[in-house]
Amino acid sequence: MNGRGTGSQPPRGVVLDTDGVLLDSAVVHAAAWKVAFDACLGELVPDNGTQPPFDAEVEYRRFVDGRSRYDGARAFLSARGFRLPPGEPDDAPGCGTVWAVAARKEQAFRSALRGEGVVAFADAASALAALHADRVPCAAVSASRHARALLSAAGLDRLLDVVVDGDDAARLGLAGKPDPALFLHAAGLLGTRPQDTVLVEDALAGVAAARRGHFGLVVGLDRTPDRRNTRRLREEGADTVVPDLTFLVEREWGAEE
Repeated sequence: MNGRGTGSQPPRGVVLDTDGVLLDSAVVHAAAWKVAFDACLGELVPDNGTQPPFDAEVEYRRFVDGRSRYDGARAFLSARGFRLPPGEPDDAPGCGTVWAVAARKEQAFRSALRGEGVVAFADAASALAALHADRVPCAAVSASRHARALLSAAGLDRLLDVVVDGDDAARLGLAGKPDPALFLHAAGLLGTRPQDTVLVEDALAGVAAARRGHFGLVVGLDRTPDRRNTRRLREEGADTVVPDLTFLVEREWGAEE
């Protein structure tokens, strides 16, 4: 695998991001971040001053998508000029520390899960089933501590050989994206070398991590109706960008369900 395009044969292993690739959960995460950030912008800047509300599309993808809660909170706050103390992982939800802001997001996300839940994308199960039938081992990776439970609830866990989530990252001390540590750990568990493994990501930070990890093929996934993220994904290092997993599996690798 030369990393510059797809071939007619399925790969030796596939590592897929979870939020936005397998699960339709990115929008829930973005909404939870907006709740947390807008509340803190209101507290940190009286009357919201010169600070506009958090953009759940542009700023979510630029600063938060694919990162751990702490790294995402720190990146956005830094971009807006706030230098909050780090705090501690067990800080209560609030705005006084980076961990407190992250906890506020977690609180909003859990509330959304109770009210709405998260579903798998329509193409996720069929694509994984096709790869499973071709005996291609697959791993799902996420910075979220909820990923394993959500994948199980969506029925996708039975089609995955490996799941690496936020709990694993914390337990093993793995750095978050754009560091490739999570992806490299997943490939190792699959038993495939990075250069023989395909990485599928919708997040800019995830594509950057895949490129740094020297994966054989970095696939950007742009599910937006107008393909508005395609250019940024390519600029970040995606070898190819596809609109959905069915396109990737059936048209690029010729896998049969």
